[in-house]
Amino acid sequence: VQLAESGGGLVQPGGSLRLSCAAPGITWDYNPIGWFRQAPGKEREGVSCIRGTDGSTYYADSVKGRFTVSRDNAQNTVYLQMNSLKPEDTAVYYCATRDGHYCGLSYYDFGSWGQGTQVTVSS
Repeated sequence: VQLAESGGGLVQPGGSLRLSCAAPGITWDYNPIGWFRQAPGKEREGVSCIRGTDGSTYYADSVKGRFTVSRDNAQNTVYLQMNSLKPEDTAVYYCATRDGHYCGLSYYDFGSWGQGTQVTVSS
């Protein structure tokens, strides 16, 4: 399974970005898509997940109310809308999927990853 992220960039604090994850090889009504991020010197952390079976969504506490995950099955794409961005959101953002339908925020549960896209929040 190949995944490809896009949409990263440089944004000022308080700004917004929308990341995209193209995943043409997954089973859209079954496999989940997770979003993760990794800042320099830090462990990869889960940001959000959207379940394939029913579209349920999950978020890390640090992004609740600011980030929204959604999917477009016709386009085989998942989006992460990021609003009210903070400098601490700066990281490389990855999307990932896994066998099975479980949706969570633990990166070790996911086996197929994109190459990542850099998000930098700075004035």
